[in-house]
Formats: sequence, C-alpha cells, structure tokens
Amino acid sequence: MSTVDAFYNPFAPGFTENPYDQYDLLRAADPVHRSPLGIWVLFRYGDVAAFLRDPSLSVDDRNAKPTVLDEMAREVLGDGDAGSETMLMRDPPDHTRLRRLVSKAFTPRTIERLSDRIQTLVDEHLDACAGAATVDLITSLAFPLPFRVISEMLGMPDTDTDQLREWSGLLVRSLEPVADPDLLRAIAAAGAAMEALVTEVIEWKRANPADDLLSAMIAAEEHGDVLSDTELAAQVALLYLAGHETTVNLIGNGMLALMRHDAERRRLHADPALDANAVEEFLRYDPPVQMSRRITLRDTEVDGRVIEEGSFVLLVLGSANRDPEQFGPTASRLDIGRADANQHLAFGGGVHYCLGAALARLEGRLAISSLLRRYPDVELAAAPEWNGRINLRGLARLPVTLG
Repeated sequence: MSTVDAFYNPFAPGFTENPYDQYDLLRAADPVHRSPLGIWVLFRYGDVAAFLRDPSLSVDDRNAKPTVLDEMAREVLGDGDAGSETMLMRDPPDHTRLRRLVSKAFTPRTIERLSDRIQTLVDEHLDACAGAATVDLITSLAFPLPFRVISEMLGMPDTDTDQLREWSGLLVRSLEPVADPDLLRAIAAAGAAMEALVTEVIEWKRANPADDLLSAMIAAEEHGDVLSDTELAAQVALLYLAGHETTVNLIGNGMLALMRHDAERRRLHADPALDANAVEEFLRYDPPVQMSRRITLRDTEVDGRVIEEGSFVLLVLGSANRDPEQFGPTASRLDIGRADANQHLAFGGGVHYCLGAALARLEGRLAISSLLRRYPDVELAAAPEWNGRINLRGLARLPVTLG
C-alpha cells in the first residue's frame, strides 16, 4: 500500500470507539506520516520511544510553526497562550524547576504509604454497589476513587463534583486535535471557570494551610522566586485534572478488556500474583493516554524522511504499544501474564515521564483486583459508552451486572 492510500484521521466515524485498526494500517503503510492536518505522526514503537526520550526536542508549543488547526483556533478564540505555564508544556530548566516542587509527593515510596487509604476508599465504593441490579462502574468507582485521592493529596475543599467533571472532561480535549469551533469555545470557557475556581481555592488555602500538597506549593511560592502566581495556579489545575482523568480511563478500560476476554478475567481472579503485571498489560493494551507530542528544534530525519524544524509531532502511544516489532505476533491480544508488558509507553518517557505513574498503578491495581475478587462474575449489562475523546480516550459509562 502506498502512503497516499491511508492518512491519519482521528475524526473518522468510530475512531474514538476503536482507533487501533487505523493505527495498525498506518504503522504498516506509513509509520512516519505527514498528516493533512499539517502535523507529523509517528506510529512505531522504536520511533515513538526515541522521540519521547530525546532531550533535544521541545514540548513548548511556542516553538512550533502554526498548523491548520492552530490557525482555526486563533480565528475562533483570538491570540492566547493557554496552558504554557504548566510543566506539561515547558522545557528544562523551567520544567525541571516546576516538577521538582511536587515530585516528592509522587515518588513510589510516598505513594505506597497511601495504599491503606486507597483500599479503604475502594471498599467504600464497592460496598455502595452491593445489591444493585446494574452498576455504572465509571460513576460508581472509576471516577470517584481517583478524584477523592487527588483531592485529599492536594487538600482541596469540597467542590461541585458534577460541575468539575464537566469542566475536566472539556479541558483535557485541549490535549488533542480539535476541529470544531463550538468545542474550542467550550474548552476555553471551561478553562476560564477552572482558573477562577483554582484561584479561589488557593486563596482559601493561604488562610487555611494544612499538611497537604497545595499548602506545600503555596509555601514554596511565598519563600522565594520559585513559583509565580500564574505558575502556581497552572500546576494546581494540572495536578487536579491529570490526577484523576487518566486513572478513570485505566480502571474503566482495564475492566472492559477483562470482561471482553473471559479467559483472562478468570485467570486474574484465580491468581492474585498477576495483579501488578495485569495493570501493566492494561496500560499497554488500551492506554488511558493515546498520544504525546514533541516539537522539532531542527530538521530531524526519521526512516529517510525529514521532519522540518518547528514541526509538531504526534507520538501515538496507543499504536506503539501494539507494535509487533516490540511485542511480537500477539501484540494486539490481551495477555495479563505478558513478560514484557511493562515495556509499554503509556506513561511517556524521558524527563516528561508521567509524574503520577506510581499513583495510577496503585489505584488501578487496588480498584480492579478488589472488584474482581469481590464480584468474580462481573459482566457487561449493556454496550459501553465511550467519552468521544481522541487522546484521553476512555469510557463515559460502563454498565455491568456484578453477579
């Protein structure tokens, strides 16, 4: 097949329900792909891993030449620099400075100390499901668990959870291609609302400091030129959103995969020793974040093709994680005992490797294993409903019977 026969189209009907057929096609036909959207897209494990770990590449959108989608966003919203203050979109040394302020709260050793508290929360949510004919696992477990955990870690006051979930679901769409002017406006409105909420919370926390991450970040800001007010608000919003959105997808996508692979579900139920590796396989098989991105600061050759300086490059983690060149002929199958499952790229790589990886792994392991051991006959009650996102792709509803 020639490269002109296939192109990356995340807006194609059915893509958000199943992007993997398109990934498979492009990984084979045109793995170093120039999209009609004006961006480059990499699909192979080796290329994606190399770009993730290359310190000569940027994540700062200001280094990218405008694409067709950028021009459309500018026409709809006007000029702006939203999101550039978060560590997610900053290069060293700013990224290093911002990440250092919060990294101690997310080390594997620190996160493991939360195990008992997370297990208690899991049990509370599962207790609440007892006796129900059908349960939506997203609203009953996958969303409220990580939301409560990150809220407690930050020390956030009680908020309107439904409203925050709506804003959060819109804001993470800013991390993916958007071609809908109305959606762009909705994302911008959610961003303004979230900024106002976070600013209000920071002022409340200044008057009510405690032993929590938000208080520590405020103290760092007040004791030196470490965080500006804008940077503080941006990091708080990022941690609040990223601290639960991705784990919602890990739990939901993982449980759906198990229910669609009955032999693997029974295998995991029978062998708790597989719990940790199963989470790695869920992250590989259907990752909660489908793509990352880098920006070239010089002309860069990949497999004989030159990606020009200032190019926006999408790194498709979901495709890399199913590359047979890395994971063999069974790459497209779920195998909770896969020996190299932990070689997945679901958490990115390099200096931008996901800060919350240890927390996501712990929450995913405790939620899925506890649910499966308590309700071994859990099965789908109706078709799942996907959230319609291209990047943070997951389920909006997962109706099940617990058995």
